[in-house]
Amino acid sequence: MRNTAVPRELLLPSLLAVCVLCACTPGPDYVRPIQETPQAFKEAANWKQASATPIVVEEKWWKLFNDPVLDGLEDQLNIDNQNLKLAEAQYRAARASLDSARSAFFPSLSAAASRTRSDNAVGLAPGTNYAATASLAWEIDVWGRIRRNVDSGEARLQASAADLAAARLSSQALLAQSYVALRASDLQLALLARTVAAYERFLELTRHRQRAGVASPLDVAQAETQLATVQAQRIDLANQRAQTEHALAVLTGRPPAALSLAIAAALPTLPATPSLLPSTLLEQRPDIIAAERRVAAANAQIGVAEAAWFPVLSLGGSLGYRNASLDRLFDLPSRFWSLGPSLAMTLIDGGGRSAALALAAAGYEQTVASYRQTVLTAFQEVEDNLGAARLLEQEAAAQARALAAARRTREIAEQQYRAGIASALNVVTAQGAELSAEVGAIAIANRRLQATIQLLKNAAGRLAP
Repeated sequence: MRNTAVPRELLLPSLLAVCVLCACTPGPDYVRPIQETPQAFKEAANWKQASATPIVVEEKWWKLFNDPVLDGLEDQLNIDNQNLKLAEAQYRAARASLDSARSAFFPSLSAAASRTRSDNAVGLAPGTNYAATASLAWEIDVWGRIRRNVDSGEARLQASAADLAAARLSSQALLAQSYVALRASDLQLALLARTVAAYERFLELTRHRQRAGVASPLDVAQAETQLATVQAQRIDLANQRAQTEHALAVLTGRPPAALSLAIAAALPTLPATPSLLPSTLLEQRPDIIAAERRVAAANAQIGVAEAAWFPVLSLGGSLGYRNASLDRLFDLPSRFWSLGPSLAMTLIDGGGRSAALALAAAGYEQTVASYRQTVLTAFQEVEDNLGAARLLEQEAAAQARALAAARRTREIAEQQYRAGIASALNVVTAQGAELSAEVGAIAIANRRLQATIQLLKNAAGRLAP
């Protein structure tokens, strides 16, 4: 009868081959968490675009505002903003971490040289030994632990890239919003300057009428109060503008003293509102992409934790020379070598592996919840700003009518006051109403621009690297 037993020297290689063929990647296969999304945004249902031609959002989306000063600030931000430099460094760290994880696929080779002096207690003469060795170590990824680590590293790198894109878009939008707020302050300062001049003329008129005996001290006191109030508002607004200018300097990577922007006479141009779809928002918004990639990374970590239950198969070897004489160290009789596989497995760990697996599973659930919350927050932001863009347009029209009426009221009150048929209180009240209406008109224009900036930021997400 023919002997079909596997030779002893082929037994271990055969077992290794069987392990490799039977190996599987641990942990669940990744599936993106299900997130219910509507077919369209609710606030866009009654929105009527100003133009039938869809707005084209390019990488430098802020150019739609047609403001050269804003363009220069944005270009400077992209170069010197420190938050972007931080995000770029974090991206490089994630890439290095992935390279480190991939290196585990390959064997490691090390070399060493030594000289040792030894003695003993049996009366023999002390001895000196010289050695030069090279060692090879290679973990064979039978159970997929290394593969899952690499999968996790790749997902984290993608999340870091999305973080960088999100940081860039957020910084660009914050600068644009701050710049628009600065220009709104400019308009309000110009308005208050005109108002102070008008109130000073009215105060002089009231004092003249008092001297003529046709106005009371109360009329003068009311005019003085109104003037001082507006002067205080002007000083406070100048302080707000200075702080906004300081913030713009920091966003562009400069100290506040290095930036000084001249007063402008108008707000940037209001571009058309971009159209957005819920499905494309999920695909292009960087913070959503980053959150989803972190879910994938956490899913891979479950596989890493599960792989700890399986033995680690490694191949090790060494080659070297050892001799008591340095001159004869590399002679053939001084050579030694070893080569062979090893299998190691933890049998008892006091529940450490179970705890690690539970920790990985909990981490995955955390990232899923974070992803879903990020999506919900993004949808809320778009709905808020779509609603703002639509309703603020209507509010701006109503405010324009209110301002026109307040201006007519003030003109009539001043004419009647000069004619002596109206009191100073009527004029003061009309002047205050006109000022409030004009300040409100500027504020609404500012809010419309702010809402459009947020929508442009979402539309520009697909352009981010």
